[in-house]
Amino acid sequence: MEVLFMTALLVVSSKFPLGQTVLTAHALEVLHPGDVAAALQRHARGDWGEVGPPDAAENEFALQEGFRLLSAYTDRHGVKFWIITEADRSYSTILLPEDY
Repeated sequence: MEVLFMTALLVVSSKFPLGQTVLTAHALEVLHPGDVAAALQRHARGDWGEVGPPDAAENEFALQEGFRLLSAYTDRHGVKFWIITEADRSYSTILLPEDY
């Protein structure tokens, strides 16, 4: 999986550190930058997007225990994408499900 680094983005009122933010080449090619930025802000605030209740509860547990976090969003063109923040909070990766 090829990963590209994202330029700096100001995140206000984050519940956890995002670490270095990266995108897969496919996500960079397909997703609108404004949708990515908005989703990253939501992810950082603990708005897990379009995950179901069990996954949202798992994220809340992971937030307290220091495990990996996963959010799901849809961009303006109906493309689903994920944001995954690693357990050690060193990286947050934006990717499409087929990139996983």
